Amino acid sequence: MISFARGAASVDLIDVAGLRESAQEALASPEAAAAAVAYGTADGHPALRAWIAEQHDTDVANVIVTNGSMHAGSMLMDVLIRPGDHVVVERPTYDRTLLGLRERQAVVHALETDADGIDVDAIARLVAAGTVPRLVHVIPTFQNPGGSTLSGERRERLCALADEHGFLVLEDDPYRMLRFSGDEQPLMVDRSPNVVHASSFSKTVCPGIRVGYLVGPEDLIARIRDRATRTYISPNLVAQAIVHRFCVTGRLEASIASFRRQLRERMETLTTALSRALPEARFTPPDGGYFLWVEMPDGFDAVAFADAAAEAGVVIVPGADFVPDGGRNAFRLAYSGVAPEEIEAGVAILARLARPMLEGLPAAS
Repeated sequence: MISFARGAASVDLIDVAGLRESAQEALASPEAAAAAVAYGTADGHPALRAWIAEQHDTDVANVIVTNGSMHAGSMLMDVLIRPGDHVVVERPTYDRTLLGLRERQAVVHALETDADGIDVDAIARLVAAGTVPRLVHVIPTFQNPGGSTLSGERRERLCALADEHGFLVLEDDPYRMLRFSGDEQPLMVDRSPNVVHASSFSKTVCPGIRVGYLVGPEDLIARIRDRATRTYISPNLVAQAIVHRFCVTGRLEASIASFRRQLRERMETLTTALSRALPEARFTPPDGGYFLWVEMPDGFDAVAFADAAAEAGVVIVPGADFVPDGGRNAFRLAYSGVAPEEIEAGVAILARLARPMLEGLPAAS
C-alpha cells in the first residue's frame, strides 16, 4: 500500500535517537522527573510553556500547551462557537475543521483561495453586507490541503479587519517552520490582539508526540485552560518534557533542517512525476509543508478515482472532503509520508487509472 493520505512525517524522517536522548534527559534528575511524571495543571509543562512564550516574546499567561494543535483548536471552538455563529474558512480547508464546525452547528462561509491564500477582500465584503464572523480560521502557511501561503499584504489586511470589527482570527500554523523556498511571512499574532496562534510539534518533531500549543489573549487562554481542567486535569506532561529537551538542546533546529531537505526532495519528485505521467493535472508546487493540491479537468470524478486507486493499492484523499459543496474534480496528495521511490510508483498507478476517466472530458483551461 502506497499512502498519500496522511499528513505526517514517515519514520525515516524522524530523529529517533534524539528523541531517545531527550527522554533520558527529561527524567535524568529527581526534579525534572517530578515535573514530568506527576499530575500538573492544564497549562502544560512549565518549562516548555516558558520556552514557547520566549519564542513568541510574550508572557506565559498567553500560552497553553495542549495535546496537539487540532485539540487546541477544538477547545477554542468549544469556548467560542455557539450554534448559529458565523465562521469563515478557506476553500478548500482542513476536513477536521469542517467536521468540528458542523458538530457545533456553525454557519460556515468557505471563501476562495489562490496562490496568495484566502481572499481577504471577500471577508471585507461579507462584513460590509452585515455578517460579522465570530471566527476566521486560516492555515496561513503551506495550507492544508491547498499548499498556498497567505501573503504579507493579506495578513496585514486581515488583522486590520479583525481589529476594526472585533472578530477573532485563528492562525492555525503548524507547517510554518517547514519552508524550503521563498520568503518567510510575519506572524499575525504579533500584529493583532484579535489573533490566536496555534502550532504543533507533531509536524516538526514526530507525529506520535501529540504536543501542540496556543498563543493568544490572556482572558481567552484562561477560558481554554478552565475547559481543559474540567476535561482532563492536565495534558501529557511526559511527552511535553521530552519535547522541551528536544527544543532546548538544538535537536529541534537540526530536525527541521533535515525535514526541509527531504520534504523538498519528495515534493520535487512528486511534481516531476505528475507533470510527466499526468499532464492534465493542474497544481502549484508549494514552498514548503506536506501537501500538494491537484485539480483535474471539469467533470473528472475524484471520489470514484480515489476508490479505484485504493483498490489498486494507492490511497489519496478526494477534494470533496475539504470543500463544503465542491472539490469533485480535485484530490490531495500528502508527500510527507512517502519515500521518493514510492512516489514514482504511486504516480504511475494513478496515471494509469486516470487515463480512461479523462476520455471525453474537456482540456483543462
